[in-house]
Amino acid sequence: MADNAEFARSIYEAWNNRDFDYLTESVAPEGTITMMGSGEVFRGPDGVRQYNTMWADAFPDGRITIDRVIAQDDCVVVEFTGRGTHTGTMNTSAGDIPATGRSATLHFIDVMEVADGKVRTQRSYFDTGALMAQLGLTAAQPATTAD
Repeated sequence: MADNAEFARSIYEAWNNRDFDYLTESVAPEGTITMMGSGEVFRGPDGVRQYNTMWADAFPDGRITIDRVIAQDDCVVVEFTGRGTHTGTMNTSAGDIPATGRSATLHFIDVMEVADGKVRTQRSYFDTGALMAQLGLTAAQPATTAD
């Protein structure tokens, strides 16, 4: 559905513009964002604002580049890359991560269910280990190769 694909694109554009009001208006009152790695759930418009400001506060210069959008019926899958410098505190359910001053590049996939022009659910997939390694908080693991 082209309309849902364009709607999804507008959400990521709003994040780049730090238009948190648009982001909160784009979610259904009972809508959720789930960080799949941790299972942390952000509920409703207030939760959407918290989720998005968490990233923006931690990476004030952060930008999103959409790599691919696939829409079918009420489902939209967005593959995107986030880049930024960790110059602010990142507030997470596991505790605050003070600014490291390091740059990070993360690849994400969000799976959204859209109904009546609002996001009802969003599941966000990204490699938290890669983020921690780029921020210097864990040792980077060497790539393995098949013999």
